[in-house]
Amino acid sequence: MSNTEKKIADTQGKYLLAVSQGQRLTDAEWQNCRIILTTERIALMADDKRQIALDEIDRIADRFDVNQQSAGVSEYVGFHVGEDVILVSASNHAEFETDFYRASLNGAVIRVQHPALKGGVVQNAEWTKGRLKVSDEALQVAMADGQAVTIDRADIGDLSVDDKQINGEERSVIQVEHSEEDISVETHLAGDEFYATVLQVMLEESAEQNRADLDLSSTEKRVIMALHSGVSPFDIPNFVGIDVEKTEAIFDRLIELDVISVVRERTEVNLTTKGRRVAGERMGEQ
Repeated sequence: MSNTEKKIADTQGKYLLAVSQGQRLTDAEWQNCRIILTTERIALMADDKRQIALDEIDRIADRFDVNQQSAGVSEYVGFHVGEDVILVSASNHAEFETDFYRASLNGAVIRVQHPALKGGVVQNAEWTKGRLKVSDEALQVAMADGQAVTIDRADIGDLSVDDKQINGEERSVIQVEHSEEDISVETHLAGDEFYATVLQVMLEESAEQNRADLDLSSTEKRVIMALHSGVSPFDIPNFVGIDVEKTEAIFDRLIELDVISVVRERTEVNLTTKGRRVAGERMGEQ
């Protein structure tokens, strides 16, 4: 570990190599491991040691279900690194995600335009540099012009990504809508590819969670993901590992929340738009 590298988290979990050198590994299995997260890498300590350099991550996905082994785990992060895809599931998924965002983004300098919109009205704000800090609750941006912008992760509304010219360079710009003193504002963020990738994933996840706004148990989420993966409602008890009565109770609750709809009374269900949105929180592009 270098003098500048700092440990962020040290926890237990497991990992699965889903793609190796471009080849999908349909027989891949989870390996229990110790997960060490630093400001520069993720070290997976099992029988052998595997490392993921943070700045080599090309894409991050919530889901990459290469087989039933991966589909059977409700929460993990998929890291696309070159021609490999590595799935990492920590014992506390939400805490590990936030730690990963902190390791990747804390201290990073990006371009910021704030407010780009205020109360729906276009502002004349110039692009300036901003330094990032991530907490459990918010993304904080300390701007070079002295402003301090706080984007509450539970307050994110609309979010979009568009390519724009910034100082003569085309960049991916994240346009995030949130509130400031009870007024709707839009902040634009642009940075190097890695920072932009992590920022987009973190903010999109928060936006999706806010839109879904559902208090679901881990078992209910596993049922949703099983249905989303094509598992028959009749096979849910065996697939998820719960009894028939528990399955029926979960179906009743999800129907009440408008997450699933009844196709044939008490026998077959489909995900609704809201249900697909919940599934989308756990599934990235494959």
